[in-house]
Amino acid sequence: MNYQSFREIEIKTSYIMNVRMPLNKKAMFSDGTSEYRNPEEPECFEHVVIKFRTAKNNVDRVWIVCEGELVLMKKAASHGLFDYYEGALQLTDQVVSYYFQIESGSMICFYDSRGVVIEPTEHYYFRIAPGFSVPKWAKGAVMYQIFTDRFYNGDKSNDVETREYEYIADGTIKVEDWNKPPAIMGVREFYGGDLQGVLDKLDYLQDLGIEAIYFNPLFVSPSNHKYDIQDYDYIDPHFGKIVSDGGDVLEYWDKENRHASKYIQRVTNKANLEASNQLFIELVNEAHKRGIKVILDGVFNHCGSFNKWLDRERIYEGQEGYEKGAYISEDSPYRSFFRFHEPNNWPYNWSYDGWWGHDTLPKLNYEESDELCKYILDIAAKWVSPPFNADGWRLDVAADLGMTQEYNHYFWQEFRRVVKESNPQAIILAEHYGDPSSWLQGDQWDTIMNYDAFMEPLTWFLTGMEKHSDEFRGDLLGNIHHFKGAMQYHMNNMMAPSLHCSMNEISNHDHSRFLTRTNRIVGRVGSLGSDAASENVEKSVLKEAVVIQMTWPGAPTIYYGDEAGVCGFTDPDNRRTYPWGQEDLELIDFHKAMIAIRRKHSALRNGSFMFLKEDYNLLVYGRFNRIEQLVIAVNNNDYQICVEVDVWPIGIPEEPEVIMQQIMQTDQFGYSNESIDVLVQSGKVILDLDEKTAVVLYRNNDNILI
Repeated sequence: MNYQSFREIEIKTSYIMNVRMPLNKKAMFSDGTSEYRNPEEPECFEHVVIKFRTAKNNVDRVWIVCEGELVLMKKAASHGLFDYYEGALQLTDQVVSYYFQIESGSMICFYDSRGVVIEPTEHYYFRIAPGFSVPKWAKGAVMYQIFTDRFYNGDKSNDVETREYEYIADGTIKVEDWNKPPAIMGVREFYGGDLQGVLDKLDYLQDLGIEAIYFNPLFVSPSNHKYDIQDYDYIDPHFGKIVSDGGDVLEYWDKENRHASKYIQRVTNKANLEASNQLFIELVNEAHKRGIKVILDGVFNHCGSFNKWLDRERIYEGQEGYEKGAYISEDSPYRSFFRFHEPNNWPYNWSYDGWWGHDTLPKLNYEESDELCKYILDIAAKWVSPPFNADGWRLDVAADLGMTQEYNHYFWQEFRRVVKESNPQAIILAEHYGDPSSWLQGDQWDTIMNYDAFMEPLTWFLTGMEKHSDEFRGDLLGNIHHFKGAMQYHMNNMMAPSLHCSMNEISNHDHSRFLTRTNRIVGRVGSLGSDAASENVEKSVLKEAVVIQMTWPGAPTIYYGDEAGVCGFTDPDNRRTYPWGQEDLELIDFHKAMIAIRRKHSALRNGSFMFLKEDYNLLVYGRFNRIEQLVIAVNNNDYQICVEVDVWPIGIPEEPEVIMQQIMQTDQFGYSNESIDVLVQSGKVILDLDEKTAVVLYRNNDNILI
């Protein structure tokens, strides 16, 4: 390696006066994929080879600028239009960052993750965390999120009964009409979806092309959403199996007399709990047979007031095999699991810390309880180990865990250690808004739910809507500069391993359905009513979003029912049931076709990415590797346009005539995945794009030049 100080090189190059042909900036390229970094996920203290592409015979020197020093790169190969330079870095056990300096005569330019720049910026440097790797299966995997109560009722014997118990000051409701939209205060409504229902529909998911299921919480909990967990050791029998239901009489919850209600019998009986865990084991085994992974939702920042450790509702008091809860007794072994304040009218009004002040969501007190920390870490390992064999965790409000950020980072380091020791191929995926970079250094999370670098910019660009449908901004609708800037900025908060498996959703359980956002109606179900969510929606815009989702770097994730045309404002309206028997079959077929394209082409799973052309309501980009190249073009305008696009920068030969294949085209009338020849001349393609349309073009190196 040839190292020199950055300042010395600047001084020397400032005196060079001979000028060559202009630098071909469009030809310059490098990124964090395996074709430009080898190994792609290097170990600590390993050598890593960095590659940089230029136009053939266009530059004099290329340098890697790494931590203030320069490494001279050598021309290692030439293919087609390009030269490829290589340089090696000796890694330590610390994160390193770098960018490139390119020289041609007296001309100097720089290259960071944005491309060619006048001055590189630290935020956009390329970064490597030695020893950081993510599960190979998760890179580019097509995922499917299931809110279990609303997916499919496969076992009616485990349904929550009307007034089976009290939840937040009123009785539970068994919804008899599967197609009824959720009530505004629908936290007590149960539709009956369960794990047997998912088992019954695994063939549907396999046929759709799904590679991983992400479940909203499955553990014992009194709510339909189950983000207030009652018992981390067991699957909720209302989702699993009820083999002993406590008799035919429903005894409504009575705090004063502490009745042994049907609910208590159902959720504390070990036969029910073990049978439910066994059903989960069966589900995972069946999913794995179909090549489908299973990701669990880990709610570890807080639990629920029903939790056996707290037992505010006195569910577990006096039940065989359960210790007294911390709310019941100061001598409870779980007392340190929560942070209590002075009592008022003991024993019923103890004050404790709740997440965001909610007394139904007691915050877990890790800093003051080594026992709690050990318990949760054991849970983390348990569910990704035999016999359960889950394939990872999605972490709810992960940045909030603990009372300090210092402890938060310590806990997630320990969490990663125990999970990866138990199952090295388990993914650790966190819910997060804002900059996640301090958690994505290779020692904590693998990746994130990708709000800032996918869902939000895409929603603004295609619909002008905020992701809750709370705001419309015409200045962001079709604003390609905002879209590109937001994507580049936030994508660079993740290193390459995290980016390639980030969960790219357009809808989920916390935000309005994307199809509803296409109608640009601002508001929520409480003021607008549920019917408004389906008014004047544009399926063509949804299809544009799905084309982008299935061709963008990361792991495209479908929120159950989006593929069938489900609409809905934000929570709780976004948690409608899957419309079995009333599906939009054309949308389902379209999703199958796009997923098939995604899974067929390696360039879409782990290839490079490049913006090719941008304009108002127009987005054109390429995904490519040495084997294949794809061009994706989206016209979100209300009128037809004709655009000329340079495609040679992604490796299309600059021959007089080359043929690409159009393999997907969407518009206001439907879609077509019929293969159609598209002519590329001298490295350019002319595209006639209908209004509200998306197209995908494909070529591989076996295509015959005309």
